[in-house]
Amino acid sequence: MAPELILAFAVTLAAGLATGIGSAIAFFTTTTNKAFFAVSIGFSAGVMIYLSFVEILPKANEYIAGETSAVAASAIATAALIGGMVLMAVLDFLVPSAANPHENTDVEIMDSKTFEAKQYATKNKALLRTGVVTALAIAMHNFPEGLATFLLVLDDPAVGIALAIAVAMHNIPEGIAVSVPVYYATKSRAKAFRYSFLSGLSEPAGAVIGYLLLAPFLTDFLLGVIFAGVGGVMVFLAIDTLLPTARNSDRGHLSVYGFIGGILVMAISLILFQV
Repeated sequence: MAPELILAFAVTLAAGLATGIGSAIAFFTTTTNKAFFAVSIGFSAGVMIYLSFVEILPKANEYIAGETSAVAASAIATAALIGGMVLMAVLDFLVPSAANPHENTDVEIMDSKTFEAKQYATKNKALLRTGVVTALAIAMHNFPEGLATFLLVLDDPAVGIALAIAVAMHNIPEGIAVSVPVYYATKSRAKAFRYSFLSGLSEPAGAVIGYLLLAPFLTDFLLGVIFAGVGGVMVFLAIDTLLPTARNSDRGHLSVYGFIGGILVMAISLILFQV
């Protein structure tokens, strides 16, 4: 296997398995560091939005313009960007809101030792179902993210790895969302971690399956359309998931500073990379 494919797969795998970090946090801490959580999630949103509009969309436009006029390329790239947002909105619509990680953004989920009484005062069977359905929902959302990360690392490792870091940061709270209800239903850390771990594997699975299906047809035009769609996916995640999650904390105002920091760090790193 070519070294660039190995790198792209390794980066995508690492981003997906960040759900396991969320499980570890849920098991070995009793409270959430709200300030750090708000800043880090805001930072991730800043990275995603900056990359989408400053790097990914112009890159998509450039690829598409190689096979059509500049005006048509701009229109197609914009349509693909919106298409990526619509795709994520459809995935959200297909998932029951009670088990959708994009709807459940309570970052203080670990802050009560009487967890069942706080939010999940249900029978164990129903509680376990919540965790399982949440894991499936996350797997659905991670599949296109995995393909996006993989293709971006292949095309531009600096941009792809930066995006993978942002994706990994947003996978951490998703890991918590899976593992906590499963743990409280089964009292088994191993089972809770396993569900969280498996939901993260959908990211590298999306990379491999998507690449194998698309590789024979990948032209500059198609790659440009995919990249623009990736930008839409990232913008949707940042606006629909990351920023609301960070703002839900009682230190939510710090997410703005994290957001600005994410843009600043990303801008500086990309400038230095080009020097």
